[in-house]
Amino acid sequence: MKKVLMLHGPNHNMFGHRDKNLYGTVTYEEINELMKKTAHELGLELEIFQSNHEGAFIDKVQEAFYNGTDAVIANPGGWTNKSAAVMDALDILTCPRIEVHMSNTFRKHGGVVEAQTAKTATGVIIGFGAEAYALALRAAASLIK
Repeated sequence: MKKVLMLHGPNHNMFGHRDKNLYGTVTYEEINELMKKTAHELGLELEIFQSNHEGAFIDKVQEAFYNGTDAVIANPGGWTNKSAAVMDALDILTCPRIEVHMSNTFRKHGGVVEAQTAKTATGVIIGFGAEAYALALRAAASLIK
């Protein structure tokens, strides 16, 4: 069974409580349940990891590199635009990597997105709310089968 790692960045555990105009009312737990259901339908093994700590996030990326994870989906959240360390860590991955954001980051940032972490991603999915995560899993399944 192909293994996919989902990496959630800082404050994602607070979805459902954060800016509801931007992120809606879906909770972190509901997002993860949607991902588990989608992974099961696709015949994928899914590991979900969330951290508010940059070093722990980077450690998990390196672990994925060493253990042969087949695909990584990442939403680096607040680290997307400015974290050279997270960008460098994600760049070491040799498996397909999909970056995902629930909100339309172009609208959110006035049409300008730096998205340092997305520069080396295989693909980026933005602006579909919680469904973006299911779409990312479908893309990962397509890339690794």
